[in-house]
Amino acid sequence: MSTIKSLILGSAAVIAASAGAQAADLPVKAKAVQYVKICSLYGAGFYYIPGTDTCIKLGGYVQADANINAGNYNKPAWDETAGTAGAGVFGTGSRNSDYFTTRSRVQLNIDTRTATEYGVVRTYWSSNFEHSTGFGPSSGNLTMDYGFIQFAGFTFGKAASTFQTPWASVGANNNTSFLLGGSDNLTGITKAAYTWQFGNGLSAEVSVEDNKVITRAPVLNASAFPVAAQSAATLAYLGNGTITAAQNGTGGQHAPDFVGNIRLDQAAFTAQLSGAVHNVSANYYATPAGVIGTEPLGHPGDAWGWAIAGGLQLKQIPTGPGDKISLDFTYSDGAPKYVIGGVTANTFDKFSGDTNFAGSYQSFAAVNLYDGVYTNGSGIEKTKVWGFRGGYVHNWTPNWETSVFGSYTKVDYNNNASVAICNARTNSAGGAGNQINGYTCNPDFAIWQIGTRTAWTPVQNLTFSGEFMYTMIDQSNTGSLNVTVANGIGGFKPIGVYDYKDQGIYSGSLRVRRTW
Repeated sequence: MSTIKSLILGSAAVIAASAGAQAADLPVKAKAVQYVKICSLYGAGFYYIPGTDTCIKLGGYVQADANINAGNYNKPAWDETAGTAGAGVFGTGSRNSDYFTTRSRVQLNIDTRTATEYGVVRTYWSSNFEHSTGFGPSSGNLTMDYGFIQFAGFTFGKAASTFQTPWASVGANNNTSFLLGGSDNLTGITKAAYTWQFGNGLSAEVSVEDNKVITRAPVLNASAFPVAAQSAATLAYLGNGTITAAQNGTGGQHAPDFVGNIRLDQAAFTAQLSGAVHNVSANYYATPAGVIGTEPLGHPGDAWGWAIAGGLQLKQIPTGPGDKISLDFTYSDGAPKYVIGGVTANTFDKFSGDTNFAGSYQSFAAVNLYDGVYTNGSGIEKTKVWGFRGGYVHNWTPNWETSVFGSYTKVDYNNNASVAICNARTNSAGGAGNQINGYTCNPDFAIWQIGTRTAWTPVQNLTFSGEFMYTMIDQSNTGSLNVTVANGIGGFKPIGVYDYKDQGIYSGSLRVRRTW
């Protein structure tokens, strides 16, 4: 009996020991590892990069556009740009004109920030992947809007121009990127800048900015024109606004633009004053044959243009929460791209069947924008341009909003520039005999625009919008041009009489955007 008892107790001890060992071997719930830690220092959406004190935010959107009688960004049908994907062919109104264009875009941006003894070090990058009308099935393009570093008040890289107001050309939340009348630099410009923060929303900034493309219009050598009979090359200047190599007398980039602003940001409004100084450089004088010459012929000295602007945005107005009014005015002398800037080209042309004189084939408006104009032996005559732009946004409900917007832009060439341009036009026309029906020449022009947009946001960060815009090219020439070369004044345009006449353009866009 004692033997059996000993066996039972021994077995129990073994089982107990075994159970204890098994219990000791069971996994213990480990403390959760926080692979991504929220960074609340800079607002929503930031996370710490593991193992660092740098915060990062990823963002972007996917967008689909359809443009009616317009190119990408609701570009009005005001030029002939065959062969440019997404631009369409519009100005001539011929059978090769696109009635609509489409674009799909994916935008990605990365924002990083690190707190240091000098303040926050920030880097920002934004790029777009796009497929537009005219691209192949698997093709597209990659563009970069912004890529900059900010440190101790300095900004280096591609960022918004110091001249531009925070709302730029989209103060009415408009879809179009072709609302003229002021600075439009939404795709950024390479610059080096310093910003002072004085407190209570008051700041000032100065910068030097690359002006090679974005803020520089061509310089016209008005002596660089053949004086023989009409040809497609010379008529292009009168018809579709093309500036050929011989006509473009622009020199190299000799100096950056020097830009500054002072801004006051408050809960109820934002106000800004801006100024810029712009270098205008020309190429060589023309040869007797009417082409840009060589070094021994000499050249005009550089000129300096300038621009000033004032902007005001009211953000707390009695019509309702979220409503706003955005206004800005810009004046320039020798720096017209601060008024007609951004993605907007320097030529505008449009044909229509509405004529002024019996027997005329069609009417047209063709106008050109230059930093300045010169002729052999002269200096650069700078171009004066001013513009006004405004927009109003009203929120009907938290999900529905409607905006109205408009602009007026005036381009003024002085007397010397006007005479030079008009003489070049006579040469391009093959002589004064082809300028008929009481023809008078005046290269000044204006463009005015009015539009509206309505948007529906059914869920957060998903917006459906539709936009309509009317644009008027108000040109100042009178009479008609007798065209003696087929296809010269525009693609598929026959020999005939074309009347100078203001041209109106209807355009629209439909857009779906999902932001994340």
